[in-house]
Amino acid sequence: MKNYKICTRCIMDTSDPNISFDGQGVCEYCKNFENNIQPNWNTGAAGEAELAKIAEKIKKDGQGRDYDCIIGLSGGLDSSYLAYVAKEKMGLRPLLFHVDAGWNTDQAVGNIEKLVDGLGLELFTDVINWEEMKSLQVAFLKAQVPDQDIPQDTAFFSGLYKFAKANKIKYVLTGGNYSTECCREPEEWGAYPGIDTTLINDIHGKFGSRKLKTFPLVDVLSYKIYYRYVLGMQVVRPLNHVPYVKRDAEDTLERLFGWKRFQHKHHESRFTRFYEDYWMPRKFGYEKRRAHFSSLIMTGQLTREAALERIAKPELDENFLKSEFEYVAHKLDLTVPELQGIFEGQNKTFHDYKNKRFLIGIGARVLSAIGLERRLFR
Repeated sequence: MKNYKICTRCIMDTSDPNISFDGQGVCEYCKNFENNIQPNWNTGAAGEAELAKIAEKIKKDGQGRDYDCIIGLSGGLDSSYLAYVAKEKMGLRPLLFHVDAGWNTDQAVGNIEKLVDGLGLELFTDVINWEEMKSLQVAFLKAQVPDQDIPQDTAFFSGLYKFAKANKIKYVLTGGNYSTECCREPEEWGAYPGIDTTLINDIHGKFGSRKLKTFPLVDVLSYKIYYRYVLGMQVVRPLNHVPYVKRDAEDTLERLFGWKRFQHKHHESRFTRFYEDYWMPRKFGYEKRRAHFSSLIMTGQLTREAALERIAKPELDENFLKSEFEYVAHKLDLTVPELQGIFEGQNKTFHDYKNKRFLIGIGARVLSAIGLERRLFR
């Protein structure tokens, strides 16, 4: 076991088993931000000019169509602020697309409604077949892997890409950004890099209870290669071209639309909130908040002291977490002892199942080499 070490600049630590530090104790995530992200990240006049250029291209390509782009809207901060930027700053006509995987918080639903009304945009909601969703989620829990958000992420991204393809919408706008996500979670922490249908089908084949007849499944290699180079679909990240400060963005959305801020990132999904705040830290010893807070430290939005103070205790109250454990069990048609039994089971990783991580890794290295992915990816 490696001796415990924590970065002297952010709060990433040796719970990432592959982390490395320089002579001053600064981690590779901070060095990557300093060397690869910061010099290529423009949110001033150059960013504004780039954003205007992107907007013009999208408008031109979208002439004569009902919508010129599509935005996946969760009700969380990044996608909500993106919808505002797309309409008000870029002058685009986006279709807002929401995937209901059965775990929305009331607050997320309220935020979506407020944005749709306030921006005067259209919303399409894709409701996932709950029995299939449940089968896949229970299968992943029984597989004992840390990557418990793969079922939801697959529903969100695959649903969006399939809809965009069917409706010939060329531009997908995403809330992915450097400001709050420059420190990418290592994949050991359940951040599997993309939708791997080989892995999903193997896990579901072993532990699932029904066929996935309608569940959307678009493999990472399909949307990175076929959708991009054959269909000409493009993914655009507008938030990287505007000043995007978490607290300011929350204030703006609150003031203009009555949007309500969340206690922490990903709290718009009841399952993700439970998984990141309870399941992951207590079963696997990984705290995704470390990466979230470290991103904010690197971008000057949070002090290291404040991050250390916050990470020292759970984000949510113990009684609340206990009641959420019961809620998740019942919603997935498991008894509380059954879910507890899974929780206490032997931890595994994606290496225990069929996967094409090797191929995805090659793709990630290519994207890094050509500058399309600047975050540390592993």
